[in-house]
Amino acid sequence: MISFDLRCKNDHVFETWFANSDAYDSQMASGEVTCPVCGDHHLSKALMAPNVSAGKGRATEPQNNLPVAAANSAGERAAEIMRLARALRSEVEKNFDYVGSAFAEEAKKIHYGEVERRDIYGEMTGDEAEALNEEGVEFGVLPWPTKEDA
Repeated sequence: MISFDLRCKNDHVFETWFANSDAYDSQMASGEVTCPVCGDHHLSKALMAPNVSAGKGRATEPQNNLPVAAANSAGERAAEIMRLARALRSEVEKNFDYVGSAFAEEAKKIHYGEVERRDIYGEMTGDEAEALNEEGVEFGVLPWPTKEDA
């Protein structure tokens, strides 16, 4: 089993368990996972404190009781991950066409050759994600952090 803290567009954070990483990827791509507070399907991984082994199979106390070096290292890794996620968002925004809530419709048109192929990004519902999967339309779900200046 693997646990992730997930965040919706409305900044609700909740913990979710998956059988493994593949199950997480599959359920997220198909829109099966929703925010328990508002029902939002647009989720990303939230930053989590690591579960550091203290030997003999026991975990340490929460991060505020970790040795200083471990806490700093975890914070530095989290900051680097957020920097990379923001860089990814920036690259997508610069190089892809934003189609908003028409993402599923545009993705189908591209898939079936009705419009010229181009890179797009936007939003879709869980039902739309499921329909795209069933039709064999390739798409990906990316972590979408808030902008640093937001």
